[in-house]
Amino acid sequence: MNEQLLLGAEAVATAAIDAGISGVYAYPGTPSTEITEFIQKSKDARQRNVRAKWSANEKTAYEAALGMSYAGKRSLVCMKHVGLNVAADAYINSAVTGVNGGMVVVVADDPSMHSSQNEQDTRVYGKFALLPLLEPSNQQEAYDIVRYAFDYSEEIKLPVVLRLTTRISHSRAVVKRAPMSDMNSLNPDTDKRKWILLPANARNQYAALVDKQSVLTANSENSIFNKVIEGTSSKAVIAFGIAFNYVMEVKERENLDISVLKVSQYPLPHKQIAEFLSKYDDILIAEEGYPVYEELLRGFSDNEKLRGRLDGALPRMGELNPDHLAKALGVDMPEIAVASSIIVNRPPALCKGCSHRDLFESLTAAMSEYEHKHVFSDIGCYTLGALKPFEAISTCVDMGASITMAKGAAEAGVAPAVAVIGDSTFTHSGMTGLLDCVNDKTPVTVIISDNATTAMTGGQDSSGTNKLYDICKGLGVEPEHIVTFVPLKSNLEANIEMIKKELDYDGVSVILACRECVQVAARNKKNKA
Repeated sequence: MNEQLLLGAEAVATAAIDAGISGVYAYPGTPSTEITEFIQKSKDARQRNVRAKWSANEKTAYEAALGMSYAGKRSLVCMKHVGLNVAADAYINSAVTGVNGGMVVVVADDPSMHSSQNEQDTRVYGKFALLPLLEPSNQQEAYDIVRYAFDYSEEIKLPVVLRLTTRISHSRAVVKRAPMSDMNSLNPDTDKRKWILLPANARNQYAALVDKQSVLTANSENSIFNKVIEGTSSKAVIAFGIAFNYVMEVKERENLDISVLKVSQYPLPHKQIAEFLSKYDDILIAEEGYPVYEELLRGFSDNEKLRGRLDGALPRMGELNPDHLAKALGVDMPEIAVASSIIVNRPPALCKGCSHRDLFESLTAAMSEYEHKHVFSDIGCYTLGALKPFEAISTCVDMGASITMAKGAAEAGVAPAVAVIGDSTFTHSGMTGLLDCVNDKTPVTVIISDNATTAMTGGQDSSGTNKLYDICKGLGVEPEHIVTFVPLKSNLEANIEMIKKELDYDGVSVILACRECVQVAARNKKNKA
């Protein structure tokens, strides 16, 4: 079909298939998950034999995508914003090696932290790595930008970053598709100097990357994704990405005669912006996320002209919306009560019948005799163990941190030091922490809550399914201290005793709490019916 109703994430996936990718590499993370899921289910992708399985983490995903690019094929790598932290080593160095086949890096940011630990803005990473970055303002532009980005990547021989935000990724619009491109033929790069980053090679490659910045800026100056909407008022707006949609909604709704400069391709088009800045007395900088470009613009412009997140004209935190922009543009807005002041908050909760519930009941009972109850948790559904009625965990910082924080706490004298981590998170970034514990013989009890899936993001495959015992044994945990139980109420007393025994062990122990996610079980049962 030439036109389809698609989520922004699905528009990106469709464009990547149409652009001729040979593989997508990703670790699930909201709001990026649907990109890979769409490709996995796509008839077009299956007919083209597009590789579309989940990776163990974002770093392995990025490096595999870079390897596919090395071989001359087009690759897509997807993650959420904090996932780019995990992939950062490969990401930064790929700007120095460059690419062969087109490579597009899609990072979905989560302003307002709907399902994340922070609001970090990927545009900072674009500037940090000296890579071109594109930021669509709607679903059609997301499709068009991906098609453009693969061609552009092969033209400039660099990875191209695409920044999505939650509202683009998770809202729908009609998207018009262009004809599909052929997939690239196998054509491995033979220039070893590019890919072997010994200092002598890396210096030359980095110098070439720096020299290329003028070309990237010139391309931004002439980009079809950057444009001016003329007005006659002395007021104006520079709008980045999805903020352009909000600005145009307010402009049309309130009949505002203001000029708008839309910027969706970076590095910044300096000449275009300088010309725009010179024409107006009052300029609002509208960008979703950090005041990344407001800070830069204040560096080479009259600060008295500029307003935005830094001076309070727009909120410093959280998502933008049309009401924020209307108020900043001088529109009288009615006072609306904050939802939290009139609606009782209903926090998320573990599913009825969830195996994590029975695990936390067992763990809480086992630790009741200890004065200090320090449980270092991780990122997954089980993080909801922080809430009532469990209140069973003490920390949740980043993927894999439960084991290494428990290790550090144990070495500071905390006893017992307990880590709770999910099966997918363990294979994502927990294994190396467990190896540290084994090497140092640290007295920690690691509980891997194995529900045989990546449940928090919708039930994707977990890399550790049916492998966890062998992995822990291979890392050096003593087999007699790798124990397994099934978290069910009928097993409660036996599970409590098993946990107590391992808490008393002065060394590394691993408890595998194994029961399938209730949502996945229900879905599997339905599919078999």
